[in-house]
Amino acid sequence: MNNRAEDPNLWNDATEAQKLMRERQQLDDSVNGVKALERQLTDNVELIEMGEEEGDQEIVTEAENALKALKTEAGRLQVEAMLSGEADGNDTYLEVHSGAGGTESQDWANMLLRMYIRWAEKQGFKVEVLEVHEGEEAGIKSATIHVKGHNAYGWLKTESGVHRLVRISPYDSNARRHTSFSSVWVYPVVDDSIQIDINEGDCRIDTYRSSGAGGQHVNTTDSAVRITHIPSGIVVACQQERSQHKNRAKAWDMLRARLYEAELKKREEAANAEAASKTDIGWGHQIRSYVLQPYQLVKDLRTGVESTDPDTVLNGDVNEFMEAALAHRISGGADVEVADID
Repeated sequence: MNNRAEDPNLWNDATEAQKLMRERQQLDDSVNGVKALERQLTDNVELIEMGEEEGDQEIVTEAENALKALKTEAGRLQVEAMLSGEADGNDTYLEVHSGAGGTESQDWANMLLRMYIRWAEKQGFKVEVLEVHEGEEAGIKSATIHVKGHNAYGWLKTESGVHRLVRISPYDSNARRHTSFSSVWVYPVVDDSIQIDINEGDCRIDTYRSSGAGGQHVNTTDSAVRITHIPSGIVVACQQERSQHKNRAKAWDMLRARLYEAELKKREEAANAEAASKTDIGWGHQIRSYVLQPYQLVKDLRTGVESTDPDTVLNGDVNEFMEAALAHRISGGADVEVADID
């Protein structure tokens, strides 16, 4: 790759040159990350030995904590090494949709949206909110965000599915326990090198007024755009820009991405002989349960991974679940049956 990068004719094709340079930088980052781990491992082991010889428990404790942090970083790098799928390195779109249940479900959808935005920020990714359909009283009916960063799609792709919340509803005056569902759908951003042919005659384009919190931020013109691909039933929408033209262009990009993701899923299903598809938002289809009352537990129903600290998970610490789901997916293991959570 270095020989190709030093080829004076490389920049005759600027697109290919930029792609090559990005790949080289990513490989350099991966190699340097492993080397840095090795150095820090050696340094902290030596610090522990020195601290024990000198009876300095403070140094030992500090080095042990550093080793725990290294273990976490090593796990992250291990997952990065597993992300070798065709679109894993791409940016991604992530949609959240509330299920049946009105305000309670819409509030849950908003909590999920916040969780993924916080997760992305902790990963060093950039997040762009493309569309938000506000709930009548609280929360959201749906939202779409664009997560930008290397391997964004690879990390998030196993989050597609139905997420279930069990809690004492703050909207119930009788303080009863409620179960709510929201779905997450993740699909990769496609670049110009990937050709996706769309017959515009197969699409219905609607324009509408952007929704918002009110005041100066609400559009007074029909600048938001929704595109429905009739053969597949895929619907995308964008209301981020004040310009209908810009929202239309972004919506077409999102539709291309959704159709590409659908093709990737077909290939994966053929290779793994699985029947994984987008499901109804309700009982029997959830991938993860988040229980806040009567006890506290987050449980992934595919891998069995659990956390007894849902507040931390909902604040964006979901790497443990993503790593386990990715490893499970790559290994081709059959879905595990996990007892339902009341």
